Amino acid sequence: MPTKTMPIKTKQNTGAPPMQSQKLNLPKPPKGITKKRDEDDSTDMGDGADEWSQPKAFTKPPDQLQLTEAELKEEFTRILTANNPHAPQNIVRYSFKERAYKPISAVDQLAVHFSLDGNMLHKDSDEARRQRARMGVVEDSAPSDVAAPDAGDKDEEGEGKAATPVASEEGADGEEITRNKKERKLTNQFNYSERASQTFNNPLRERASQTEPPPRATFSATANQWEIYDSYLEELHKQEKVKEKQKAPTSKKDEDISSRRKLPPAESQSDDINKVSVSSKIVERMVNQNTFDDITQDFKYFEDVSDEFRDQDGTLLPLWKFQYDKAKRLAVTALCWNPKYKDLFAVGHGSYDFMKQNQGMLLLYSMKNPSFPEYVFNTESGILCLDIHKEHPYLVAVGFYDGNVAIYNLKTATTHPNFMSSAKSGKHTDPVWQVKWQKDDMDKNLNFFSISSDGRVVSWTLVKNELVHTDVIKLSVDVSTKKGTEETQLHGNGCGTSFDFHRQIDYLFLVGTEEGKIHKCSKAYSSQFLDTFDAHNMAVDAVRWNPFHPKVFITCSSDWTVKLWDHNVKTPMFVFDLNSAVGDVAWSPYSSTVFAAVTTDGKVHVFDLSINKYEAICQQAVVAKKKTKLTHIEFNPVHPIIIVGDDRGHVISLKLSPNLRKLPKEKKGQEIQKGPEVEVAKLDKLLSLVREPDPTPEK
Repeated sequence: MPTKTMPIKTKQNTGAPPMQSQKLNLPKPPKGITKKRDEDDSTDMGDGADEWSQPKAFTKPPDQLQLTEAELKEEFTRILTANNPHAPQNIVRYSFKERAYKPISAVDQLAVHFSLDGNMLHKDSDEARRQRARMGVVEDSAPSDVAAPDAGDKDEEGEGKAATPVASEEGADGEEITRNKKERKLTNQFNYSERASQTFNNPLRERASQTEPPPRATFSATANQWEIYDSYLEELHKQEKVKEKQKAPTSKKDEDISSRRKLPPAESQSDDINKVSVSSKIVERMVNQNTFDDITQDFKYFEDVSDEFRDQDGTLLPLWKFQYDKAKRLAVTALCWNPKYKDLFAVGHGSYDFMKQNQGMLLLYSMKNPSFPEYVFNTESGILCLDIHKEHPYLVAVGFYDGNVAIYNLKTATTHPNFMSSAKSGKHTDPVWQVKWQKDDMDKNLNFFSISSDGRVVSWTLVKNELVHTDVIKLSVDVSTKKGTEETQLHGNGCGTSFDFHRQIDYLFLVGTEEGKIHKCSKAYSSQFLDTFDAHNMAVDAVRWNPFHPKVFITCSSDWTVKLWDHNVKTPMFVFDLNSAVGDVAWSPYSSTVFAAVTTDGKVHVFDLSINKYEAICQQAVVAKKKTKLTHIEFNPVHPIIIVGDDRGHVISLKLSPNLRKLPKEKKGQEIQKGPEVEVAKLDKLLSLVREPDPTPEK
């Protein structure tokens, strides 16, 4: 029997759950059973007593170090810290404030060796109550009542009989425990409530709920290619209907009916793209200012320091390059700065190859937006010249290859010219090479002049929305032929290529011809010239009066020369050979002795007669390809930059270095004198030196 009672008690002890939080008064076993248990323990311990009393033998591995007593007694101190030895010490992170990588001073030293997510719930929590309800456990019952049947199920049938009286006694003690537990209130039960929730919260009031919400509608559709195409066609039909209604003559009855019936909003409103055009232009300029910020900084602040180490020469700094994709195959045939808006300039596109004449374009660029033109006008014929009105900077006069002249108004939204000549109104029969705005006539009508290869210099006046023409002068050429001893003279029409009006004398103007001659003409005489200069051997490409000196003008030609003239002297004052055909020449607006010219070999030549009377102080190639020809050049009226056009449709802006725009030096005790009188005196001094014999040899 004692052998059977031992496993029963051990199984009951192992199967019963531990009760640490509560002390249970369990019944004591009988004394006979405890005595037998001690006897069995004593007999079991006696069997292995000799084994524990024997001394232990130490075994050494064969590769263990043999240390002396001094080495064994030597102490090694090791300081244990909370820092993680494997934690990196050189972690850096990017600082957006300082725009640099900065090291992190605080490094996480925590090292997790073991972590286990628990699944225990507090017994008084809501989730624990729901779990007990699902399992069918009564909340008021003691834990001992649940443990007793569990232990009885695990034991055998005979063992369960012996455990029944114990379970009943434990049930009685459990009732007493639950009573004491209800009477005692435990702290920190995780069921407290926030104090803020006990106060009365005032109801919130939204102002938005007082107003009526605006009507809304949801719209969704697929955006396929054919649906986009159909919507564009519908929009075009609507716009055509609106234009037809505007053009159709309406009677009084129709006007009354139309006033009563309003047009639908889709037809009355303009295109949606036009509504956002202004804001999109502003955004485009902002993006371009960030994109071309380095060029803008050079334009505003850069000055070539290397000019200090040069004696007289200067350089040109390339800035923006203006180009339009649709004008790549068209040459730049005209350039003109706007007199009011100093960053705006007009570009005329056409073709000098008369066997390949196509459409033309009129573009207006701004230095604030070099990526796309501000205004784009397509023309049926190529543009050869243009000019912007000084008092009305929104009016642009244009001359075409087919002999027509036109006026564009930038204020209107149309892409067609507002006024244009025709065969009935006396248009030219040959290409128009130059147009120039003049002062208004006596009736304050707008007035401009044009010159063409047909030999006519025509004055165009805008009268009652129509262009009225008046022939100012007809160019003629006298050619003498000899047949034996007789000599006959033939009269033919001259071919005008360029002209320019005097800035102080209104009636005086110069005309350049294809024969290389320059005629000094007057508006009052239409039958004869005031004077004629045998200027060049080929066509005169440009003639320009000096903006400061009233007697001096300059000419250039395809015979490689640029010549400086006094209109009272038949021979040129200065002759410069540039070793290539000269396309255009321009005076600078800040000095009477500075001018620039462009040649067909892609070079820009800048001269300053006050520094060097024989050679250019700057000669620089500004195009990438050798075959590219430069056609026109213009100085900005305010900023120290020039724009140059080529035969590939590109316009390049260049900044002049300090040596190319030098001011007179200050003398001790004297201030620098500025003004047109000073510039006239400076150029007079140079001309007087030219008229006198110069001891230096000519180059």
